[in-house]
Amino acid sequence: MFRRTNVEEKLRHHRDKHYDERDIMDTVYRILQSETEHNKRIEEVLTSGNSAEKNDFVFDLLETDKIYHIDQIQKICIDYRLRFLDTKYFKGTFPKEAITAIRDLEEQHDTSLNGLKIIAPSRLFKLENADDPLLFASIGNNYYYLIHKWGNDLHPLRKLLVLPFKNFLNLCITVLLISWLLTALIPLDLFVKDHNSTHFWLIYLFMFKMVGSLVIFYGVALGKNFNHAIWKSKYYNA
Repeated sequence: MFRRTNVEEKLRHHRDKHYDERDIMDTVYRILQSETEHNKRIEEVLTSGNSAEKNDFVFDLLETDKIYHIDQIQKICIDYRLRFLDTKYFKGTFPKEAITAIRDLEEQHDTSLNGLKIIAPSRLFKLENADDPLLFASIGNNYYYLIHKWGNDLHPLRKLLVLPFKNFLNLCITVLLISWLLTALIPLDLFVKDHNSTHFWLIYLFMFKMVGSLVIFYGVALGKNFNHAIWKSKYYNA
């Protein structure tokens, strides 16, 4: 006996009764235009790399677990051979989620963010001649606020794989171990029939010289340096 209520019809009737269609379209257009301009400004900040010692955050609105000191950032960068540089050097693409995170943070704190930095492997940066990104904004006094993280996590063995490049001592130990392993794989019978430990260590000495020479050549030719020297450097051969 009674017709079912169509909620969409009721909603449309209420809208048309109280609002003019042209006003609605103008309002929606202004909202979308404002959002587009805001996103464009954020993209310009990310690509231009405007420097800023600090950003004006509302302290009570900051999340404690997203605040990091420069010393903590430095340790992770050195351990995993990462770089901490201005976003203008980042050659990857910034996902929409990162742009949205910045816009939401700016609206929440009623500010415009500048001086944004990013943690990533060297291959993800456009470095001047001389890899899982994390986007940060400076709070001041060497503290940084994590805005957004995207991409894949680092390889579980990355810390171990880059350990030889952490410092000179690690590199020497690595060369010694590789030389010993290669020497152990060489059958001494190829050189002498009645071999002893003296022959082993003699071959080991030559093997160490060979591996060491290759490492030095690789480091000099490609401009490689230790982790502590590159984590904040914008030069690929620094």
